Amino acid sequence: MKLHDLKRSSWLTDKAKRRGRWNSSGRWNYSWKWMKWQKARTWYSRNPGFEWGQTSLVQRRPKHKWFKRYFKLLEEISVVNLWTLNKDERIKEKDCVNKKLLKEFGYIKKESAKVKILWNWDFSKVLDFDGIDLFSKTASDKIQKAGAKILEKKSEKKSD
Repeated sequence: MKLHDLKRSSWLTDKAKRRGRWNSSGRWNYSWKWMKWQKARTWYSRNPGFEWGQTSLVQRRPKHKWFKRYFKLLEEISVVNLWTLNKDERIKEKDCVNKKLLKEFGYIKKESAKVKILWNWDFSKVLDFDGIDLFSKTASDKIQKAGAKILEKKSEKKSD
């Protein structure tokens, strides 16, 4: 078989009928895939919550009576690991660790937030913890094994 023996396939249709193949459609300047419209652009994206002009669910939801802003009900708890206190050279042996010291060294953002001490690695410094709200069970065990003391846990105020 040679090139001059090849015949045009019977299923191949006329070029004018080929649609959606960029500018090669032959009949119009753009294809039926709407290649020149806004949705064809690479920068175009629509918010997944967009509802075509109807007020979106996100905006409607707070108007219901049952809706509660859960983030206002949650207590803010800052977490500090014993390992970070152990490796920090600014904290010396037998120092008193409190919220003011933790804020000063950048471990917590607010002094008003509750602080929880967690254990995740070795702890060997002898430190006194004063005014820290929460300790994990393993953290309090490791603190006592190292010879450190938990002086005062802040009492939680319970409202009726």
